[in-house]
Amino acid sequence: MSVIIPTFNRADWISGCIDSVLNQTMQPDEIIVVDDGSDDKTAELLKQYPTVKTHFQKNKGPSSARNLGAEKATGEWLAFLDSDDQWTPEKLQKQHDYLCQNPTLKVVYTDEIWIRNGRRVNQKKKHQKHGGSIYRHCLPLCIISPSSILIEKKLFFNLGCFDENLPACEDYDLWLRLALREKIGFLDEPLIVKNGGHVDQLSRQWGLDKYRVIALEKILDDPDLQGENRHKTLLEVIKRCQILILGYTKHGNLEEANKFKQKITRWQSEIDCRI
Repeated sequence: MSVIIPTFNRADWISGCIDSVLNQTMQPDEIIVVDDGSDDKTAELLKQYPTVKTHFQKNKGPSSARNLGAEKATGEWLAFLDSDDQWTPEKLQKQHDYLCQNPTLKVVYTDEIWIRNGRRVNQKKKHQKHGGSIYRHCLPLCIISPSSILIEKKLFFNLGCFDENLPACEDYDLWLRLALREKIGFLDEPLIVKNGGHVDQLSRQWGLDKYRVIALEKILDDPDLQGENRHKTLLEVIKRCQILILGYTKHGNLEEANKFKQKITRWQSEIDCRI
């Protein structure tokens, strides 16, 4: 089992992240940190962990960092962990036990504890997690945190890894491809701590729906997407386009708004033909 931690200028968080792995009741075979071009004290802090395998690259984004870590991994299973998150001590042990009890599964994720600006907050109903065939649950939002997943390495590469062309929503994109093809195990226990509210989080930015539209259009090009799953995906891509049209119109960017109007015309025509 290989743990992969991508990081970029997270000197305030990286030690707590690594310590949460070192405190696991079941230790992984290796811990790999990919420093994605940090210019803070990250490299200096990493020297305090001689057993951690560190790789440095010029800044290319989290997808590239995670993929590089996966390429370097020697384990048959990959556990990703964002550098501003932590694991509870039994996270890996419980996932290992779950997979032993469900040997046909190739992936399992867990529930989460959310911390925002230092305070614990409750997840909303829309963030409810699911196991099994969860493709339709993955359409409205990204319900799987990268920090919670344990996935067979062979499957990860067969899926095509994280899309390095996406600066955001790369996890949403990968989980759509995963959920379309595989049943996904879910441990209904909060085994990771997700820290949010800091200013460098991409999830705080407006306009991320444009990357969700890219992910949805990619999956619509997949020949395995058929029937009701395809219909639900068409409805979702239209919904996301409508949100972007409102936003771009409000900000006076009519050129971008028109691009998404054209997309709606294209995908609505497919729905109309299916009726």
